[in-house]
Amino acid sequence: MGLLDRFKRGKKEESKTTTEIVPATDLEKLCGDDKETYDALFNVMFLDPRKVGVSMEEAAENAKKFEKEKDFTRARLWYHIAGGLAIYEGNVKKVVEYFSKCEKLSPGASYPILKNPEKAVAKAQEYYKKFLQS
Repeated sequence: MGLLDRFKRGKKEESKTTTEIVPATDLEKLCGDDKETYDALFNVMFLDPRKVGVSMEEAAENAKKFEKEKDFTRARLWYHIAGGLAIYEGNVKKVVEYFSKCEKLSPGASYPILKNPEKAVAKAQEYYKKFLQS
């Protein structure tokens, strides 16, 4: 019997199975059964883009600057921010442009929003109208 076996034997673990019920987020509620749209927005949409502190144009300029300097990690980050702000502005063309750049700069990464950007942006706009009253 090895040291690891003795350690495991001396440690009695109680096996408790608990299921924690996590309430649905506002975005999940809004998307309902449309999991594809929820997945498209989940990692790219800002829930309150007014707090970001830069404009879409500034973020895109930063991204281009870092891309030119061959700092692809920072470029991808700034394109991601620009894309999130484009979602907020409802600019489907820019959403596609910026997240396509993210995908290009992140080998192996996939951005589900690129599959149906019009539908995802429309759902995001619905979210913003409902939850971000000015």
